[in-house]
Amino acid sequence: MEELISKKDLLTEMDISYGQLYRWKRKKLIPEEWFMKKSTYTGHETFFPRERILERIQQILNMKDGASLDDLADKFSSDIPEELMRKKEDLIGLGVLHTEIIRLYEEIFKGKEEYNFQDILYMYISEDLLHQGNISVEDLSRILKMLSDQYENIKDKDPALSVYRRFGVTVSLLHKSGEIFYSDQAPIVDNYSIRGALEKLKLKLI
Repeated sequence: MEELISKKDLLTEMDISYGQLYRWKRKKLIPEEWFMKKSTYTGHETFFPRERILERIQQILNMKDGASLDDLADKFSSDIPEELMRKKEDLIGLGVLHTEIIRLYEEIFKGKEEYNFQDILYMYISEDLLHQGNISVEDLSRILKMLSDQYENIKDKDPALSVYRRFGVTVSLLHKSGEIFYSDQAPIVDNYSIRGALEKLKLKLI
């Protein structure tokens, strides 16, 4: 389960003010669903997904002097740039993807000379999972097909990806972020944030 951080600890650790945090929320630099109200022994307190909020605030602090908050909101939004198309050579040249993952994608989805943003996102996720370990190329083929078949139906629900392996069989689940699945097997990929991957990819391409 994802580690949380309280609002008080977040403000202290990142050396930001309450006003800054809520201004970034109003500007949609920080997703609404990251603000989670929970009961504590002192009443109610706001918590955040620790790793994601720390990374996001660091990105905002690094970029805010070179771009307006509205520009940053565009970069961090989960909206997919429908008009974006890139050739294989561009993706390799920009360091977005490696040849091997593109070749695997071409074997599954033949006949594409250019890739739209969703194509690139599926490859980007797969390459990231491969680098994390525990995922085989055969697993990636199944994950790519699943993303292509199911992502469109869940993209507006802050989707996440979890992968389990039982008796040598790999099962991939695309689900709402934060959902917990009870299994006697620990996931080899646990609640991988699709939105996080999408936002990182937009920063590389736009």
